[in-house]
Amino acid sequence: MTIRILPAIGDPDAARAVSSLLHQLPDAEPAPTVGDSAALLHALAGAAAQGAGAAAAGAPPAAGQPSAVEALPEVVLVHERIGPTPALELIREVALRFPAVGVVLITTDAGPALFSAAMDAGARGIVGMPLGYDELAARVQAAAQWSAGVRVHLGGSPEAAPGPAGTLVTVTGAKGGVGTTVTAVQLALAARAAGRSVALVDLDLQSGDVASYLDVQFRRSVVDLAGIQDISVRVLQDAVHDHHTGLGLLLAPEEGERGEEVDDRAARQIIGALRSRYEVVLVDCGSQMQSANAAAVELADLALLVTTPDVVAVRAAKRQVRLWDRLQIRKAEDTTTVVNRLTRNTEIQPPLVAKATGTQVARTHVPAAFKELQPCVDAGRMQDLDSRSTVKQALCALAAELGLGDSPSVRQGRGSHRARPTLTGRKRKAITPGAAPATGGVPGQASGTASGAGPGPGPRFGVRRGSAAAAGPGPFDPSGPYEEG
Repeated sequence: MTIRILPAIGDPDAARAVSSLLHQLPDAEPAPTVGDSAALLHALAGAAAQGAGAAAAGAPPAAGQPSAVEALPEVVLVHERIGPTPALELIREVALRFPAVGVVLITTDAGPALFSAAMDAGARGIVGMPLGYDELAARVQAAAQWSAGVRVHLGGSPEAAPGPAGTLVTVTGAKGGVGTTVTAVQLALAARAAGRSVALVDLDLQSGDVASYLDVQFRRSVVDLAGIQDISVRVLQDAVHDHHTGLGLLLAPEEGERGEEVDDRAARQIIGALRSRYEVVLVDCGSQMQSANAAAVELADLALLVTTPDVVAVRAAKRQVRLWDRLQIRKAEDTTTVVNRLTRNTEIQPPLVAKATGTQVARTHVPAAFKELQPCVDAGRMQDLDSRSTVKQALCALAAELGLGDSPSVRQGRGSHRARPTLTGRKRKAITPGAAPATGGVPGQASGTASGAGPGPGPRFGVRRGSAAAAGPGPFDPSGPYEEG
């Protein structure tokens, strides 16, 4: 969507700075700067009247005429030193006469008092001086999205999308080898299984492995979208691989050195285009921070940080969180940590991870069961992972916890525990809660020992699987680590 911008700035130096930055914005179409409040109102009224076919150029826009709405710019930038009408009064008048225009105030004092007054007047955002590209781009895009939504309700441009509607989730590894790509792929598959349209983006630009995990050979990559100013639906379809699982895959380049072509500006534009088409956009950011995946983490609705419960990985997670905080990418409390390869005997448990990193830790933890993953990893077909796998069940439960998918369906009912073998091939024995386990043939143990009273393996297994099996969903409990029977 092309964003038409009309700057209203009386200061020549500020006008030159703003004009220079506006010409760098993607999909921006800045108009010549107007120097005072009267010229701004005249320009807006003239555009609306011309679009509506009115005879008088200075007439206000006619109500209920979509052409008048479509002719107006999406965003108006108002400098605090505009005259002769004060800036806040001018914003209020523009908001009343032209409600489909998003107004952004440019000021040197971006304090809470002025922010509140500007919002009361009808502004859609404030940009502080001296101007920065990222802040100006964010405010302009937010105002343009709001304007597009208002125009849809007013009857103008019904085909226009009101802005990105998809949920953006990023998955970042504390260090290499902690299971970042497996987590991203399985979360994407779980969201797709729940009936959502899902795009999986590989922004690990130098060593991305999403294509290897899903057995994909595709010549297009995210680099092909980096130099395009206007990413249309057709262009996006050419770059995204439609996987047979229903996922849309935007892959990393095969030549790692080409990853430098994707900067933060390209990443923002690509993610925005994907969010306007897919309900869920899931980004594998790898473990190395670059400008592209840093922009993705900053824009994310949900940022996941994957770590394993060992000292080296937790220290790396802490460094990653501090890096994001120093660069003002994301705060620790806005990050969710996923603990992978957890066992009952691990010294570092999730509460300690939360305390060390200062982040929220997901309630669902992924167990350590690489033997379940190895056949699918070696074959490059992660989509074929057995639904009975404890890793798959845990990641499906994690997707449900994050609001991306449905809760994993586990067979319940009388006899289901007896009928289902363990993943290692050993049969389980059904144990009735409160009943004594069978002890025949075990030396040194009385035949009437109650469950949990003796030291042998039978009572321990009975305590773990007895009452929990009757009340819980099955052998896998998302709230605690898995342990082989």
